[in-house]
Formats: sequence, C-alpha cells, structure tokens
Amino acid sequence: MSNARHQMNSESSPSNGAQEAEPRAGSARAPAWLLVLVAVLAFWGMGFLDYHGGGFQPQVYAPYKSRAELDIDQPRSIGDNVFMKGKKVYEETAKCIVCHQANGQGAASQFPPLAGSEWVLAKGPGRLIRIVLHGLQGPVTVKDAAFDSPSMIPWKDLLSDEELAAVLTFIRSNKEWGNAAPPVTAEQVKAIRDQTANRFSQWFVTELLTPENE
Repeated sequence: MSNARHQMNSESSPSNGAQEAEPRAGSARAPAWLLVLVAVLAFWGMGFLDYHGGGFQPQVYAPYKSRAELDIDQPRSIGDNVFMKGKKVYEETAKCIVCHQANGQGAASQFPPLAGSEWVLAKGPGRLIRIVLHGLQGPVTVKDAAFDSPSMIPWKDLLSDEELAAVLTFIRSNKEWGNAAPPVTAEQVKAIRDQTANRFSQWFVTELLTPENE
C-alpha cells in the first residue's frame, strides 16, 4: 500500500526538468525590398517637389512651376507689353536673332552688333526705321568695326507699323544689351513709311548719314 502511494506521489509531483525560456525582444534586418521602396518614394518625392514646388517660393502657385512663368503671365504696363511683343518679333517673326544673335552682338565682319551700336542708340530713330523698312546695302561701320555683310532685306511689306515699332523698341531699350534709348512709336514708323512710300530700293550708308534722314 505504501509503495503504491509513493508511486502516485512521484507521478503527481512537478517535473524537475529544464523549463522553456522566456521570449525576449530582439532586432532583425529589414527586407531589401522595403529599403528599395523607401528609396524610390524618397526620390519621387524630391522630384515632385522640385517640379511643382516653384523653388519653394511662396509667391509661386499652381498652375505655375517657376517664378519666371509667373512673371510672364502677370499684368504689364503698356511699355512692357510693347517690349515683349518686340522680343517676339526679334526672335520668332522676323528672326533677327539668327544674324544679330540673342545677345545683340552680331557676328564679326558679317553682321553688325545692335548692343551699344551708335546706329541703334541715336537720339532720333529715323535712320533705324528707314533701315528696317527698306533694308540696307553695302558695307557699314559700327563701333569702329567694318561689316561687309549681305544686304539687309526690307520689312515694310512684312511687318506692320506696330510690329516694327515694337521690335525697334526692344532693340533700343534692351537693358541686358546695355541699351537705354527711348522707345519707338507706331506713329513714328507710319510717318517715315508714308514719307518714303515711293522708295523701292535699299538704302546706302551715305544716304542715311544725311541730316534729313536722322
């Protein structure tokens, strides 16, 4: 009887074997795909901000993406509007930019400069208007340099008085070129157009240097 009781007690007693270890917090390396995803999202976010953030300038707002785009679309004074119209004629309509370049410096010995030119900056725009209306033939000296360029074509039948006045205003008052002469008006162009209506040939320099053509 006592042996049976001893066996039952031994079976019901707790095991003296090793207990399971308690769980512990640890660290594991992030999966590679997650790192790639984070990098892609960061790159996309920087690109998005760079394209749509307007250079982080508070004045720039949708749909504009830069201060330059915003400035172009702002209301302008009459003088600014004429200047911008003249810039378009210079670069796109008449394509003066091809010969005289974007900086107005022309090309050595071929196309005379407009930047700092005594012809452009003359007190009165009469000679300049005549050149653009009827063209210029033969060599010309500008800023003490000789230019034996091909003759300039007349624009009297291709550009209106307003367009001619605008492009001449752009040329004469382009501060980026160092020019600061007064603007040219459509009325001034019309007056010389009417005065020279019977002329069908290009001008020579010697003709333009006479006082009545100033």
